[in-house]
Parts: sequence; C-alpha cells; structure tokens
Amino acid sequence: MTTLPLPPLAASALDLIGRTPMVELTGFEAGPCRLFVKLENANPGGSIKDRIARSMIEAAEKDGRLKPGGTIVEATAGNTGLGLAQVGLLKGYKLLLVVPDKMAREKIQHLRAMGVDVRITRSDVGKGHPEYYQDMAAAIAAKLNNAVYINQFENPANPLAHETTTGPEIFEQMDGDIDAVVVGVGSGGTLTGLGRFFKKASPKTRMVLADPVGSILAPLVNEGKKVEAGSWIVEGIGEDFVPDICDLGLVEKAYAITDQESIATARELLMKAGILAGSSSGTLLAAALKYCREQTEPKRVVTLVCDTGSRYLSKMYNDSWVAEQGLAERQLHGDLRDLIARSEGEAVTVGPEDTLLTAYNRMRQADVSQLPVMDDGRLIGLIDESDLLEAVERRTAEGRFKQPVSTAMTAKLTTLQASQPLDALLPVFEMDQVAIVMDGKEFLGLITRIDLINYLRRKA
Repeated sequence: MTTLPLPPLAASALDLIGRTPMVELTGFEAGPCRLFVKLENANPGGSIKDRIARSMIEAAEKDGRLKPGGTIVEATAGNTGLGLAQVGLLKGYKLLLVVPDKMAREKIQHLRAMGVDVRITRSDVGKGHPEYYQDMAAAIAAKLNNAVYINQFENPANPLAHETTTGPEIFEQMDGDIDAVVVGVGSGGTLTGLGRFFKKASPKTRMVLADPVGSILAPLVNEGKKVEAGSWIVEGIGEDFVPDICDLGLVEKAYAITDQESIATARELLMKAGILAGSSSGTLLAAALKYCREQTEPKRVVTLVCDTGSRYLSKMYNDSWVAEQGLAERQLHGDLRDLIARSEGEAVTVGPEDTLLTAYNRMRQADVSQLPVMDDGRLIGLIDESDLLEAVERRTAEGRFKQPVSTAMTAKLTTLQASQPLDALLPVFEMDQVAIVMDGKEFLGLITRIDLINYLRRKA
C-alpha cells in the first residue's frame, strides 16, 4: 500500500480550495481510451464553484466594488451560491442568492443553514422576464446599498479561476498528456478557462461539451443551429442563451445527453466507483463515455465530478422521485398502474399493531400523508394525517402516540381496479380521498392528486 504525504495544516477552509484528486475509472466500458475524473466534489464547499467564488470575490475586492460589510448578490443554480457563501461568509460579507425553483432542497437547506438570504423564483421563464433568476438578482442588487451583483455569467474572474488553477492541476496530474477534456456549460467559465489554458499548454487537447437535451448549446456547436430551449431536470448545466464569458469556439464536439442517461450514469458511478456525484456529473460522464467509445485509437480523456451527490439525495438518488419524473425504466401497463409512484413492493406501509408514533415517523420520513395498513400481505385499512390527528387529540399527552394503528385507521375503503379508466380517479379526489388501486384482491398501490398531475405532465 502506497502512503501519500498528508497535506499541510490549513489556516482556514479557503486554503482547501483546489488541488483536488484525480481518479482513473476502470470499471466502465471506455473503448480504447483511459478515462479519468477530477473530483471537484472534494472542495470544501462540495463543488467546482468554490474556485470561481474565491476568484470573483477577490477580483471585486481588488477593484473596489466589494467593500467591508457588503452584500454579495448572485443568481445561481445552487453550487455557485454555496461557493460564494463558503468564501464570502469567511471574509465577513452577507449573501443574497436568487435560485430557480427546480433546485434540490438540500442545496437550499445548506444555504439557509449558513445564514444566506435565499430568494426562490420561477424556472419556467426566460432571460428578460422580471422573475428570471438573473434579471431578478440584478434588480435586487441595484436597490441595495453596498451590494455587488457578482454575475458569474459575465464575470471574467470566472474563467480566470479555471485557466490559472483547474487547468494547470489537470496538466500536472496527467503528466501533460491529455487528449480530451469533457465539460458542461452553466456559466461557461469552466469551458472557457480550461479551453484557453490547454490551447496554450497542450494544443492537442480537445474540448468536448456535455449538454442536457433541451439546452440550446449542443445544436449550436454541432450544427450551427439556433433552437428554442426546452426543459431539463439536470441542475447546473445547460442554457437557454449563450453566456457572455462562454467561448463555444473552443469546443470540438458536443453531446446531447438525456436526463435519464445523466441520472443513470451518475448512479452507475456510485455503484461502480464509489463516487457520489451530482446530476451534471452524470451528464459529463455519459458524454465522456460516448466520446471514448467512438475513438479508434487509445486516448487519455478527463472529465469532472462537478459536485457532490449528497445534494441530490431527495431527487436523483430517490427511486420514487425518479419514477415520478418518468425517468426510471419501468414496465408500462396502459392502465392505472402507470400512475402509481410507489408500487406495492415499494410502498411505505404500516401494520395494525404498530403504534401511531410509528405511523407518524414513517409519514414524515417518506414525505407522504397517508399509509396503507397491511396485515399478512392483505390491505385492511388506510391511515392518513386526519385520522392520526383525530386519534391523538382524543388522548392525554402521555398516551397519544402509543395507541395501535388499528384504533385510528379507516377500514371502510373505496377501491379502484387497475383496469378502470383515468376518469375514475376524479370522483375519488372530489371526496378528498386517495385512490387505492387493486388487481382483483391484490393491493397494487396508491394514487394521489400529485401522482395524476405528474402523469399528465409527463404525457404533455
């Protein structure tokens, strides 16, 4: 076993930004190529954005825009905000961040835990709309005293961070021998900074773009074609415009990767390499694997783990969420079973002899408002928040949650057969009930209003 030297004692978390590890992926089919990932999730803030946060804040300090006690305002998909908080708070600044409403709640919880003022806005509007996150951030900053809108999308200190730190690190770790680097574009800083560095230091190195399907960038690179932006679930990369600092002329080829491919590849990275990465890392890895498999000669290819997957545990690493988004491989039946988010084998259930405290804990943990009551594989009742509240209100504080579920559950159930049409759900919902779906006498699962909404959205 090789013993590596330990890093020196750090004066603060700021000293831990950069110098991230590089790992070769050997468990993936990469054609004739060797594939390496640089673990940017090892930065203290958990993402590659720590680098640009430090660079942009120091640049604003140097040119006098950011004064002591000032407020940093930014529009962010989460990670740039976390990086700005990581650096800015240690330097004594206040943070106000505007984030789109599709962001993982772990990111928002992390930011608020650091005392950041988080403003959530719409993710379904484009540049120029007052509720578009960048326009909203600029407007807020203009009204505040001693505030600076960092604006990663136009800030030259963003690509400079990668040109002066990330690029040289990759070059050093790969002994100067890199044939291709696969990156994504959120603000464009990584692409532009690395592209500029390798153009000088290693002219043979090609820049390859990984782009979510729905983003306008891959069609622009590959076909010179401007398309209307769609929507995508992957966070942090893909755009509906070309950011000012993004130099697409540095890109040799782009790969459009579906949300399903991105999530499946990120989960595969965890299973095969033990690396817990975010959704954008899945996009980058999927594109890197496609590039590698297309090659006819051995090449050394590098991509990035942009951030930690611990920020997506409620989303892409949550089987129920993946199913609700229509991103899981699942058998379709053409009946009500297709609307069930959690099937009988996956459903969170409770037994009749379990306590009300157990029922309450399972509701909270699974983020559901009702539980099927199962006895020896048979559905015998349902307990929801109303049943629970009514039961605990009737008892003294000491015995409230000790009662068995059987004393509070609803045993008289209205059920639907899986073969019934979609319209059969509406009368159930009008009675303010959840739909219990059966196949004969076998319980299949529950359908809630949000399950129907998710189904209709996927169909659209």
